[in-house]
Amino acid sequence: MLTAAFPGWDLLATAVVVVDAESRVVYANPAAENLFEIGARQLKGHTLSELFKGSERLQSAMNYARSNACSYTEHDLELTPGARAPLHLSCCATPLEDAGAQALLLEFRPIDQRLRVDREDQLLSQSLANRELIRNLAHEIKNPLGGIRGAAQLLQSELPRPQLAEYTHVIIDEADRLQSLMDRMLTPHRLPQPRVFSVHEALERVRSILGAETRQGVVIERDYDVSLPPIVADMEQIIQALLNIARNAVQAMQGRGTLTLRTRVVRQAIIARRRHRHVARIEIIDTGPGIPDEIRDKLFYPLVSGRDGGTGLGLSIAQTYITQHGGTIEFESRPGRTVFIVSLPIADANPRS
Repeated sequence: MLTAAFPGWDLLATAVVVVDAESRVVYANPAAENLFEIGARQLKGHTLSELFKGSERLQSAMNYARSNACSYTEHDLELTPGARAPLHLSCCATPLEDAGAQALLLEFRPIDQRLRVDREDQLLSQSLANRELIRNLAHEIKNPLGGIRGAAQLLQSELPRPQLAEYTHVIIDEADRLQSLMDRMLTPHRLPQPRVFSVHEALERVRSILGAETRQGVVIERDYDVSLPPIVADMEQIIQALLNIARNAVQAMQGRGTLTLRTRVVRQAIIARRRHRHVARIEIIDTGPGIPDEIRDKLFYPLVSGRDGGTGLGLSIAQTYITQHGGTIEFESRPGRTVFIVSLPIADANPRS
């Protein structure tokens, strides 16, 4: 007879379920409870066909593992727990010789989680490439700009007619504007200065800035999770990252629409291949036209913008700041609803000195 406890499996990030010879659940770890949104007490004693709709392919995989006494992986399962949305999973079924005849260990992995990990790796590599590109561009452009501005000032003092100074003013003003742009490109390379603060405090700063900048046609709504613990991060960098995202959203709505700032706490989440006990999930939602298809794959590249007159630096800088803090930025977009999702790990807010 199978025991009810399997020491060590409770700590696994992978969803683990053990079934007996009759395919009744005898054990489910916390990761499995989170995945299926069903408590272990409700899982135990039930067969998988009772718990999930569409479990025929899973049952076939289990039968193969039992009859051949080997591990077998089904890579494309769709299981529906009760009335909830279907889950797309892969499952590895392995016989447990020491736990009882025909007993199986089932390891479930969300397919979309694998894709998300691959995307996070891609975004991290992209962020590192962005930093190097920004640094090189800034250094290559700043020196000639200083020469152009100095030459324009000298030319202005030698002009025979004052009316001609209008043209040198244009050169000097544009050189100053580009100099400011280069400074902005270099700012992400400042090392973070972490401290303890509330994400809501940062979002309120963002809300007050946008409130002063936007017209009355844009409504800013808040949906905060009051249970969200504080985070340890560079507050100014987090504010700037969130402000860049929110400002882009407001500009996309062209002066009319609703911007929603939403927070949630996510438990047992994986970011950039690291498992975190708690993660702060920040959503910035707008009712604009959506992100054009042609720039979705390169949205976080520097100098890529979907708006006329945009510099294409806002999201690139935001990604750099969030990546520096071990977080990620993702987005979902369709006409009428675009959501940028910022995930930040919640560390010990009271570290030892």
